[in-house]
Amino acid sequence: MDGNQINGKKVTEELLVAKGYKKYHGADLDIYYHKDICAHIGNCVRGNPNVFEVGRRPWIIADNGGVEDDIRVINSCPSGALKYIRKDEPACK
Repeated sequence: MDGNQINGKKVTEELLVAKGYKKYHGADLDIYYHKDICAHIGNCVRGNPNVFEVGRRPWIIADNGGVEDDIRVINSCPSGALKYIRKDEPACK
């Protein structure tokens, strides 16, 4: 699944927030999570427990992993509950 798209279009912060995603800030990558979409498969926690740790608050710390690894884990989310926006890419309109 493309973690930076919904229905084939690049996501924006406004779109994700409007759809109910919560933002987790990172220096180079913001990660968004929607608890109601999550299927609790666990790809995120198994993919990088330094970034995604259920027992911690906040449970997502984007800067605990590298950008490319974070994206790899987010793209493995089968439900689409995880999305991301890279800060080094121009914003889409």
